Amino acid sequence: MFPKELKYMESHEWAKSEGDIVIVGVSDYAQQQIQDVVYVELPEIGQELEQKKEFAVIESVKAAFDIYAPASGEVVEINKELEDAPECINDDPYGAGWIVKILLSNPGELNNLMSVEEYRANLEGEVEA
Repeated sequence: MFPKELKYMESHEWAKSEGDIVIVGVSDYAQQQIQDVVYVELPEIGQELEQKKEFAVIESVKAAFDIYAPASGEVVEINKELEDAPECINDDPYGAGWIVKILLSNPGELNNLMSVEEYRANLEGEVEA
């Protein structure tokens, strides 16, 4: 349910490191909470992001959800498929539903993210609360 090679945020974003680039999306848990995604507001290519700051919005039939950057850096690619098929986030959150690719300005920030084990433990605490 949660790929082990990814890092996670408490706000349910995931990050996949590929050298100086990080691919970002939302976890399977998040897409289940969001439910039917109907629109994704994406950042601009070249936009500078700051770790833990909002950079995108996912809208469902019931609400809008802010998406936060797992690390600081420059947006180098956006998932344009989401413009025509935002439901990819529900269908394949770890594959076709990725949101952006960021060129990291401080790769060490990824150390602040949770491992899959820590993320699972965090979710269990959230569900029990």
